[in-house]
Amino acid sequence: MVQICRKEHFNAAHKLYNPKWTKEENEAFFGPCANENWHGHNFEMTVIVEGEPDPDTGYVMNMKHLGKLVKEHIINKVDHKNLNMDVDFLEGKMTSCETLVMEFWKILAPKIEEIAPNAHLHCIELWETNKNFVRYFG
Repeated sequence: MVQICRKEHFNAAHKLYNPKWTKEENEAFFGPCANENWHGHNFEMTVIVEGEPDPDTGYVMNMKHLGKLVKEHIINKVDHKNLNMDVDFLEGKMTSCETLVMEFWKILAPKIEEIAPNAHLHCIELWETNKNFVRYFG
């Protein structure tokens, strides 16, 4: 197995806030991430695809195709957006990094298998800050 990795960046605002809790409970748990007026991040995402290289091309998957897929179906929908208000596939969901990578997975995994039948999405890594990131393996 060979893994190929595509890194992308996007900027977005969000708020972590559980509507079932009081304002005080949200602030106690989420701290400044529960700010009523949102807060933002410069996100960095790595999409890792795994498979056997095609004997005719030497590719697990064409990196240009992977980049186009990620840009069209994820980056264009989240970049410079309010994740709580502007992104249809996040509507009604907590916009934590954990939720983001799981929702990104649901979109990307089947599309990658359509384009590269001998490959599959292995992992999505999402950095929210230079200290905090999550990994999701489906």
